[in-house]
Amino acid sequence: MSNPVFYAGPRQLAALAPGDVFSLDGAEGRHAATVKRLAAGEPVDVCDGAGLRLVCTVTAAAAGVLDVRVDQVIAETAGDFELVLVQALAKGDRDELAIETATELGIDTVVPWQAERSIVRWKMDKAVKGRAKWQNAVAAAAKQARRARIPEVGELVGTSGLVELIKGARLALILHEDAPVTVSGVVRAWRGDGGGQPGDARILMVVGPEGGISPAEVEAFVAAGAHTALLGRHVLRSSTAGPAAVVLLSQELGRW
Repeated sequence: MSNPVFYAGPRQLAALAPGDVFSLDGAEGRHAATVKRLAAGEPVDVCDGAGLRLVCTVTAAAAGVLDVRVDQVIAETAGDFELVLVQALAKGDRDELAIETATELGIDTVVPWQAERSIVRWKMDKAVKGRAKWQNAVAAAAKQARRARIPEVGELVGTSGLVELIKGARLALILHEDAPVTVSGVVRAWRGDGGGQPGDARILMVVGPEGGISPAEVEAFVAAGAHTALLGRHVLRSSTAGPAAVVLLSQELGRW
C-alpha cells in the first residue's frame, strides 16, 4: 500500500537528504499528527507539489507537528505530454467535480473557462475566490491520489483567451457530441502525422458548459487549430467529459 502524502514548500524540502530529520508543521502537520494520528515508526511521504517526493519514517508526533526521518529522495519527472483540461464554469459544482476527478486520473493543468453559455459567472473578486477554490480542490484531490505533483490552475479565460491557448498548443481537442471522429481517432492521426513526438507537447481538452459549446465558439476554436472529437455514443455531463478524455488520452499516449 502506498504511503499517505503531505505537502511542504519546496524551500523546506530542497536541501534535505537521506538521514536528515524534518518537522512538518502548520495545517499539514496538524492533519498528519492530529487528524490522521500518525505515530513513530509509520511510513509517510512528504512532497513539494512539484514532483519532489521524500519517502520518510515518522520519528515523533506532537500536537500539530510531525517529525520524520528522510529515507529516500525521489524527483519525479514530468511526462512527455502535458495534459490540460480547459473546463467551462458549470453550476452545481460540476466543474469542481470534473477537476477533482481529472486530478486523481493524472491531469497536469486545469484552466477555468467562462464560456458563452456558462450560467455561472466569475466577475472581479469572484474570479480570484473561484480560482483559489479550484486550487484547494485539486490540492485535496492530489493528496487523496498520493501525487507528488499538484496540477496547476490557470487564470480564468474567456473565449478569446482560449483561442490564444489553442494556438499555442501542440494539439487541442474540442469534446463535442457532433464530432465526426473519436478522441482516439484524432490522437492516432495526429501521432501518425508526426505531431505526437515526445517533448514540449501541450494537449488541450476543451469541455463546454451545461448548454454546450456555441457554434460560434466551435468555429473560432477550429480556425485556431483545434479538432472536434467525439467521446462516445452518449452525451456526457460537464463533470464527466473531461475525466473520460483524460482516461482515453492517458491510454493513447502511453501514460498508463
